[in-house]
Amino acid sequence: MSHKLSRFLSWLLISILLIAVVPWPVLAAPPGQSTVTCVETYTIQADDWLSKISAKFLGDMLAYPALVAATNQQHVQDSTFAQITNPDVIEVGWKICVPSAEEAQALLLSSATMGGEVMVADALGRTLIFPQQPQRFVFAGRANTLVADAFYMFPEASQRLAGIERGNQSGNDFLAVIDPAYGDKIFLEQNVGPEQIAPLKPDVVLLKSFMAEKLGQPLEQLGISVVYVDLETPEQYDRDIAIMGQLLGNPARAREILNFYQQRVDRVRQAMAGLTAEQKPNVLLLQYSDRGGEVAFNVPPATWLQTTMTELAGGTPVWTEAAEKGGWTVVGFEQIAAWNPDQIYVINYFADPVAVVEQLKTDPKWQELKAVQNNQLYAFAKDFYSWDQPDTRWILGLQWLATKIQPERAAGIDLQEALNEFYTQMYGLDPATIQAEVTPLLKGL
Repeated sequence: MSHKLSRFLSWLLISILLIAVVPWPVLAAPPGQSTVTCVETYTIQADDWLSKISAKFLGDMLAYPALVAATNQQHVQDSTFAQITNPDVIEVGWKICVPSAEEAQALLLSSATMGGEVMVADALGRTLIFPQQPQRFVFAGRANTLVADAFYMFPEASQRLAGIERGNQSGNDFLAVIDPAYGDKIFLEQNVGPEQIAPLKPDVVLLKSFMAEKLGQPLEQLGISVVYVDLETPEQYDRDIAIMGQLLGNPARAREILNFYQQRVDRVRQAMAGLTAEQKPNVLLLQYSDRGGEVAFNVPPATWLQTTMTELAGGTPVWTEAAEKGGWTVVGFEQIAAWNPDQIYVINYFADPVAVVEQLKTDPKWQELKAVQNNQLYAFAKDFYSWDQPDTRWILGLQWLATKIQPERAAGIDLQEALNEFYTQMYGLDPATIQAEVTPLLKGL
């Protein structure tokens, strides 16, 4: 046998052994433990996600890995149970196993603790094992400040932030408000490469998953650990906040955050329960841009958070069939006039949306639209960021949108109270700071 072939076979054997002993955290039964007993079986329905099912049956949305573990253990004995390889990908009709609360806790402990090691499964379904709790975090890539905003809901954030790429919105201004030491952090240039990140010696770089090929893979080739998150939908928020809680060693805070969001989503859902199609106004969300001196209007994809928020808030999004999957789709006024929706919401990420709305109201063409005639052309609310996008503020955007789309149903939502609760409970700001730093930036309320 040649030396090269011998080395190859040795490498292959080691790889197989590693795959065998380092599975996704909750796929295998804990050592020495028999297959768990299902106190209930559940069939996946449309609009289900595992954290929602976990909250219903186990009383904790972050206990969903126990559902995965129990279901996969049952699958070994009974193929009618699903085999879940990615907790974000479940299908209607799948049969899953709900263990008892005691067995669920045992499964969670066995999957989350490996001596002093920290194990996480990221947004791409990859398992990463850290020998100890990561201490140095770097944020880079597009939309990194949206990820940093979520990270800063944890009290450990300031001490663990080793560097951050400057964003093209005003997120850095906000983080300076909540972190007095933020100005002393290391700031990386926009579109930073791995060569600039490596000298910071990060334990982990947090990236949006769409940055995997452009930045994530080059970083990993340098031996730098990358954890991917999405933070694009309510379901992904459940998973990704849980990931941050694991990485920071603070799952209790992750539960607090997710419970805060879930309570407010549930409040809106309950307020809109029972609406008929006729009771839901036709709604159009438009992103306004005048970069380069050329005005353009864009609509989001059907799967994006803006569409989900519109539906949750009791409206019918009219743009979904015209929207492309990959990103914002440009639409002309002829298309807007053809839709002629009951309500129009204008988003402006880089300037004042209220000024844009006032300008549109003076345009004779726009004055022919139903929404303008009925005084239902709105600037989408914003402060440091627009509340429509998948920043942490989307929960404020959902509540605000509900009061506009279905004002009678959402009469119980006090937006000033919602604002104060958000900044107090999520970021620890006191009322005086909210009044001084946030209130002057509010647009569209």
